[in-house]
Amino acid sequence: MHGPPRPPWAREHRTGRFGAPPVPGAFRKRRDPGIGAAVGAGLFQALGARGQAGEGNVYFTLGPAAYALLLIGPVALLFRRRYPVAAFVVAAAASLLFATVAEPHWFWTVAPVMALFHLACAGRRTAALICAGTAYAAYLLVFTVFADPIGLLPQVRPGVREMLLLGLGLAAAIFLGGVAKIRSEQMAQLMKVRAERERAEEEQQRRQASEERLRIARELHDVIGHHLSLINVQAGVGLHLMDNRPEQAREALSAIKTASSEALREVRSVLGALRTEDEAAPRQPALGLSRLGDLTADAGLPVETKVTGEVRTLPAEVDRAAYRIVQEALTNVRRHAGAGATASICVDYLPTALHLAIRNDAGSAPAAESGPPGTGIAGMRARAQSLGGSLEAGQVDGGFLVSVLLPTGADA
Repeated sequence: MHGPPRPPWAREHRTGRFGAPPVPGAFRKRRDPGIGAAVGAGLFQALGARGQAGEGNVYFTLGPAAYALLLIGPVALLFRRRYPVAAFVVAAAASLLFATVAEPHWFWTVAPVMALFHLACAGRRTAALICAGTAYAAYLLVFTVFADPIGLLPQVRPGVREMLLLGLGLAAAIFLGGVAKIRSEQMAQLMKVRAERERAEEEQQRRQASEERLRIARELHDVIGHHLSLINVQAGVGLHLMDNRPEQAREALSAIKTASSEALREVRSVLGALRTEDEAAPRQPALGLSRLGDLTADAGLPVETKVTGEVRTLPAEVDRAAYRIVQEALTNVRRHAGAGATASICVDYLPTALHLAIRNDAGSAPAAESGPPGTGIAGMRARAQSLGGSLEAGQVDGGFLVSVLLPTGADA
C-alpha cells in the first residue's frame, strides 16, 4: 500500500547543513572526494610544466619523478575534505619543491591555492591564515635568504612582482573561500526557512481541513438528529391516531414528509460545501435566526419565542451557530421531556453579544425513547466555545434551561 505523498522537503532521510533538507545531489556531493578538482589541478600543472619545458623554462628533465612531484598536490586534494590542513601542506610543499627547478609561473600554485580555498570554505579561517602565512614565509626564505646556500639558479628566483602576486593570490583564495562559506550558510538557511514555511503552510491546510470536517460533522449531526427526532415523534403520533383520527394522522404524515424533505435539503447543502467546482448557488436562505419561525413551527411541540434588544445582522458563523443550538435544544426537549412538554425561546440582542435561553417545562411522563444521555449538550457547548462563547445547561423549576452567550463584536 502506498501512503499519502510526502512533501518535497521530506523525501530525503538525510539532512543538510544546519538541519536544512538536502537539495538533489547533495548526498552525492558529500560522498564525492573532489575527483574533478584533483583532475583539473593535475592537468593544469602537468600540461603547464610540459609547455614551459618546451619553451626551456624548466631546468629539470620531465621524467616520472618530475610528473610524480607535479601530481602529488592534486592527489592530496582528494583528501582535502577529511584532512584539509594536511592536503594544503602536501600540495604547497610539492609546488614549492618544483618551483626550485622552474621559472616562476602560476601553474605550480593551482593545487595549493585550491586546497587553501577549501580550507577557508570549510570555516577554518584561522587555520587558513596560519597555513598561508607559513607557506608564504617559507617561499620567501627559500628564494631569498637560502637561495645562494642551496644553489638556486638565477632564472628560478622570483622578482618583487611575482612575490606580490603570490601573496595576493593566497589572500584572494582565503577571501573567496570565506565568501563561499557565507554564501553556503545563507543558502542552507534559506532552504531551511523555505522548508519550515512549506511545513507551516501544509500544517495550516491540514488544520483547516480538520476544522472543516468537524464543522460538517456537527452540521450533519444537528440536521439528522433534529429531523429524525421530529420524524420519529410524528410517526408515533400517526400510528397512534391512524385508526381513531385518520385526519390527524394525515397531518402527522404531512409533517413527516416536510421534515424529511427539509432534512434532505439541509444535508445536500452541508455536503455541497465539499464541492469546489461547478457548485450551484443556494436556493434557500442561509441557516440563521431569520429562519427561527420555520424551526419552531416544525418543532412538534408548543414553542413560545421572545426577541428583545435591537435586532441586527449577526456574523454568519454566530447566526448559524445560534440556529443550530436552538435546533439541538428543541431536539433534546422532544427526546427527553415528557408528553405535553412546552418550550420557550428568548433571544436577547446585547450590544456586543447574543444571549439565547431555551427552556422547557417537563410533561407528565418521560418520553418513550429517552435512552442514555447523548452528546447534545457537549456538542452545543463545543460550538459555543469555538466562537469564544459559553453555554450553561441544567435543571430549573421542574424543567430544563439552556443558556448561551455568543460574542458578536462591534455592530455590523
